[in-house]
Amino acid sequence: MFLAQFYVAQLSGTGKTVMAAPTSSAVNLESLRTAAQRRPIRGISAVLLPFTLSGTIDWDAFAAHVARTAAAGIVPAVNMDTGYVHLLDEATRRQVLTVARGAIGASRPGDLVAGACVVDSAGDRFDEAAYLALCEPILAAGATPVIFPSSGLNAGSEVDVVGRIERLAARLPAFIGFELSPLFVPSGRILSLQAWRDLLHIPNCHGAKHSSLSRRLEWQRLALRDRERPEFRVYTGNDLAIDMVRYGSDWLLGLSTAAPEAFAKRDAWWTAGDDRCDELDDALQALGDFAFRRPIPAYKHSLAQVLLLRGWIGCDEPCPGSPRRPDSDREILAAILDRIAAAMAAETSAAQYMLGT
Repeated sequence: MFLAQFYVAQLSGTGKTVMAAPTSSAVNLESLRTAAQRRPIRGISAVLLPFTLSGTIDWDAFAAHVARTAAAGIVPAVNMDTGYVHLLDEATRRQVLTVARGAIGASRPGDLVAGACVVDSAGDRFDEAAYLALCEPILAAGATPVIFPSSGLNAGSEVDVVGRIERLAARLPAFIGFELSPLFVPSGRILSLQAWRDLLHIPNCHGAKHSSLSRRLEWQRLALRDRERPEFRVYTGNDLAIDMVRYGSDWLLGLSTAAPEAFAKRDAWWTAGDDRCDELDDALQALGDFAFRRPIPAYKHSLAQVLLLRGWIGCDEPCPGSPRRPDSDREILAAILDRIAAAMAAETSAAQYMLGT
């Protein structure tokens, strides 16, 4: 049983619809794996926003980590959940964009991604103006907006939801869609496969993040993408199954902020057909399994603990009021980091070892 199925089972009896049923469940996994062989992977890393002991943002550490991520060949994503976007006011979100652009340097197409997150409540109407206002500074910073879910956006029928996204698309040069399970936020929604197909065919939607924690649902989207719009990017948001890249997904993850250079090396080894990617992927997944255990929102504190262990930030305080992990986690995280480092330092692949080269 997939871990995602366990999570869904936990909600049984609540009366909530966790995810809509797809129109088709038949997926040829071998076909997906064959199509994905040696495919260059596009990685986008949601950058952690670090805080000081006094509860203020550590802007210098943030800028350094954005630059570090970009230098590894990974696209930084800011004002995402990993960056506590739901808790930031407008002025701080704009400052995040300014600092991130300054850290990366002159704008190049696709070199920065940022969340457009409208914070509303159940029953609120769709606020198109608010989304467009959030996208304005994102575009001014030379970044691509990720359209976050909101109660207003996801209310009503799937026709309503897709229609609202199309209205935003008509006002934007390009954007990334975002399916987020209500397991993460109450305003989240996973579309049926038919509705997702409509999203797939919005011309200036260049990709969509899929965060259902279900391999099955992501496989279905990959199969449909491969048939109908191969250039469209399905960004896995499944930090519990980072090997979805083997089936054709790209990725937009929070986990990667802990080790952007390791994700970059894993992806390069995968593209080169180097089997050293397997053990590195396993080590990174071990970190994901530990950091993203329940309560899931506390993963951000886990990642801060990792960045502190790596000497990249001065303390591991999360955003004030955010859930925390025990200090004892640091010993386990240090052991996982040692495992990642050992996998990265492997000098020969299994094939080279067997051949004695």
